[in-house]
Amino acid sequence: MPYGVSCYGVPFFFVVGVLFLVTGCFAGDPYVFYDWTVSYVSASPLGVKQQVIGINGQFPGPILNITTNWNVVINVKNDLDEPLLLTWNGIQQRKNSWQDGVSGTNCPIPAGWNWTYQFQVKDQIGSFFYFPSLNFQRAAGGYGGIIVNNRDVIPLPFGLPDGDITIFISDWYTKSHKKLRKDVENGIDPGVPDGVVMNGFGPYRYDEALVADGITFQIINVEPVSKFPWRKTNFWWNISAGAARPNPQGSFKYGQITVTDFYLIVNRPAELIDGRWHTTLNGISYLTPSTPLKLAQQFKIPGVYKVDFPNKMMNRPPKVDTSLINGTFKGFMEIIFQNNATTVQSYHMDGYAFFVVGMDFGVWTENSRGTYNKWDGVARSTIQVFPGAWTAILVSLDNAGIWNLRADNLNSWYLGQEVYVNVVNPEIDQSEVLMPENAIYCGLLSPLQKDQAQRVHFSGSPSVSSPSGMVLIVLLIALLRVR
Repeated sequence: MPYGVSCYGVPFFFVVGVLFLVTGCFAGDPYVFYDWTVSYVSASPLGVKQQVIGINGQFPGPILNITTNWNVVINVKNDLDEPLLLTWNGIQQRKNSWQDGVSGTNCPIPAGWNWTYQFQVKDQIGSFFYFPSLNFQRAAGGYGGIIVNNRDVIPLPFGLPDGDITIFISDWYTKSHKKLRKDVENGIDPGVPDGVVMNGFGPYRYDEALVADGITFQIINVEPVSKFPWRKTNFWWNISAGAARPNPQGSFKYGQITVTDFYLIVNRPAELIDGRWHTTLNGISYLTPSTPLKLAQQFKIPGVYKVDFPNKMMNRPPKVDTSLINGTFKGFMEIIFQNNATTVQSYHMDGYAFFVVGMDFGVWTENSRGTYNKWDGVARSTIQVFPGAWTAILVSLDNAGIWNLRADNLNSWYLGQEVYVNVVNPEIDQSEVLMPENAIYCGLLSPLQKDQAQRVHFSGSPSVSSPSGMVLIVLLIALLRVR
């Protein structure tokens, strides 16, 4: 987690540099295939042996190193003792919420089953991560990094680095995720983490009184680079290049777009509703239906959800409900997050990047718009809101689907601080991805589910090919020395 932000069990990582890629040149967009088994493995990140969630025996899981326009196919075998979904945090799947990996769009993968994700990575160069989205499992691991590299036709706005180092920094508890979620259900706050882990390793014993003996830590040796072009006073970012940088969106002139939808979303600390602990947004704690929203929409099943989420806090008792935001397709939505809790809160929106235009302490009012940055706000998919403060974002609703908007603080999310944004294209959109043939059915659609098909095996390591079946050779060259 970023220091100062309490995101219980949330892995946060940053990437130093970009890995060089040299690829063959083939027609069409390549496919990359992975075969992952998610299971419990033993580890001792803080010197105490415990059960964590690994992928192919690794904790954290393998780095998903891919390039824009690649089609990613990942066959996931669930060897846990409970249902599983993986979500691809920050990957903006265009018109394809079917692959989002959250409870509103997918039925969980039952224990012992496998399911194959397939999605295409668009022009969103940078560092992201994946993690399990159900049952507090993220607190036990199951996460890994995603690096999206640029194609040759997309120039980088900075000099090429020598290599790539991925570092996950995460809160960590020695309690199991099952014990943690039971505590949260009973109104017991997880409290201060037992420690912080980096890439699954514990801290270096910098102080014998603070760090116990016997904890394994990681050492990364690098050779300092002699020239840093960004230190030059005359250095400028190339803002015409399509890659991650402080402001890739200035040309959109978002400050001149008329807002069509407005939501002032107020969070509240956990409280008892009908005898159970819940957290709320605008007085509503999200109730996960047995039939995912996307499936209910596809099969036109009435009564599963309502599109009536209030655009501000209502003067009524809090309640538990399945209430969605009705987003205007190709509209422009203004969302203000008002944090009434005593800790920093983080919010994430699947399927989109949004413009961060303002933040301040106190209560947001109409006059607060006068402080907005309407010319060069950064684009993010996750944003922090400080206690007793607000953060404002603007988002262009051009991605049809049902998309999850949630608190990234794991205990807040688990107790109900999430909502889905329903963005429906009123016209028939031939380019929108259809429901996958391998969809799992649950809830009211359970009778449609057939027995688990024979597991599809890819090779143990990823393979890449073009649509024509030709082999695409990927050469990864790291020039930075990592001992």
